Amino acid sequence: MLRVDLRALAAGPLETDAVVRPDDPGLADLEFTPIEPVRVSGRIMASGPGSFYWEGRLQTRVRAPCRRCLTPVDVAIDETVDLLFTEDQGADDPSAMVIAPRATELDLGDAIRSELILATPEFPLCREDCRGIC
Repeated sequence: MLRVDLRALAAGPLETDAVVRPDDPGLADLEFTPIEPVRVSGRIMASGPGSFYWEGRLQTRVRAPCRRCLTPVDVAIDETVDLLFTEDQGADDPSAMVIAPRATELDLGDAIRSELILATPEFPLCREDCRGIC
């Protein structure tokens, strides 16, 4: 999906821009279907020894079944992302994503997938007054 060379951070923060195709294997087996490419933008910076902070944004449209009638519903996703990546196995922050010690490359693929799942409504409705299958 999106890989960042952490050695390049020695020169300062890096911009992260990518487009992830809807049929990317990293987006397979989800409870919804991406119907547009996922546009990823942001900035990653070192935030201490072995720690990296990524502030980004995910934008796309997904299709999921209505929770009442199962009609496909298109949902726009526009989500800001703030993530800490750290080599510290015992990090105090439970939301921190642990990476391998002395890693030279960071793959944002798992983070993108996780944040997309969290940003997608679990029970979308085709309309508020949907009466369901019955």
